[in-house]
Amino acid sequence: MEIKVPVLPESVADATIATWHVKAGEAVTRDQVLVDIETDKVVLEVVAQADGVMGEIIHDTGATVTAEEVIGKMEAGAAPAEKKEDSSAKKDDKAASKDDAKADAKADSGADAKSDDSNDDALSPSVRRMISEKGLDASKIKGSGKSGRVTKEDVEKFVAAGSSKASSGSAAPAAVSGDRSQKRVPMTRLRKTIANRLLEAKNSTAMLTTFNEVNMKPIMDLRKQYQDVFEKRHGIRLGFMSFYVKAVTEALKRFPEVNAAIDGDDIVYHNYFDVSIAVSTPRGLVTPVLRDCDKMNLAEIEKSIKEIALKGRDGKLSMDDLTGGNFTITNGGVFGSLMSTPIINPPQSAILGMHKIQDRVMVVDGKMEILPMMYLALSYDHRIIDGKESVGFLVTIKELLEDPTRILLDI
Repeated sequence: MEIKVPVLPESVADATIATWHVKAGEAVTRDQVLVDIETDKVVLEVVAQADGVMGEIIHDTGATVTAEEVIGKMEAGAAPAEKKEDSSAKKDDKAASKDDAKADAKADSGADAKSDDSNDDALSPSVRRMISEKGLDASKIKGSGKSGRVTKEDVEKFVAAGSSKASSGSAAPAAVSGDRSQKRVPMTRLRKTIANRLLEAKNSTAMLTTFNEVNMKPIMDLRKQYQDVFEKRHGIRLGFMSFYVKAVTEALKRFPEVNAAIDGDDIVYHNYFDVSIAVSTPRGLVTPVLRDCDKMNLAEIEKSIKEIALKGRDGKLSMDDLTGGNFTITNGGVFGSLMSTPIINPPQSAILGMHKIQDRVMVVDGKMEILPMMYLALSYDHRIIDGKESVGFLVTIKELLEDPTRILLDI
């Protein structure tokens, strides 16, 4: 049986083999994941169509492949050959083990002899004095004398070589301790796509960010009062994101420019409300879409957000999940971010950043109060959205969150 790359979406030209989960000769079962194939947006899983044994892997990890290309083979219905060890094989193994042991012992003794040649006992008094005066490490000096002994000429050459290196470059760096190893890993396709899109957003939009702050106490009190009843009724906890989405949806209705996009020399106004939610996954940041948010209640929004978060974590997001979206919400507050300037998700015209809720001293009616405050940041494309609309949009969200009854009453 041939193992092929799945049919790729129209907008995806090729893909990369991310991980093979099986090796040649390994037994596999029907529906077992054989390989992960990564595109610019999603990871596709290729599963076994029947029980059998994995055969040849034609394209290994990191290879670039196209739709329906054969990347491996497997034998359906076959069973892996049993590993039988007869007495002669055992004898051969035993003999090989003895030979290996002898070889190791010989290598060890050779290494010990070599190391002995460079210890202090193997050095003549004059060489030892010269090394001591110059503050050198004898083990780093290669000997040219009998049995690898270090001579005075060897020391002089070592000093000259060190002086040459020092004069050709800057002063030697200070000695450091600890593990200073490096690891070079190629970017995944998803990470490269994220990088290119972020750079495109910075270079192709007139991006500007405006800020505001919101008192989260009313929503926190509401959640505390109705959390248990809400969870018992709907089978899911009441979070903050559902309030954010409802507030954003209402603000988009009032400011259609924020829900629009530039297409060439035209402005496209959307009469529907699809909101992208930024989700952090092991492979990078993705923005799955909640569709028709104006038609969903708080419970439906919470369930949809939980669903896409789990799919993102498990690498199960499809192209449909990631396609579209008129506006993006990103919540850096879950990681502790107090303030940020989010980057627009093209071709959208704006993105809202939510942040950490933190107690701060605020002046209310001439008196100081400690309130749970959160900063809001709206980054927008100034080519299509003016300052008046951007500030009005953000103030609307602030008012809706500080008085959540407005969301329920649609006022």
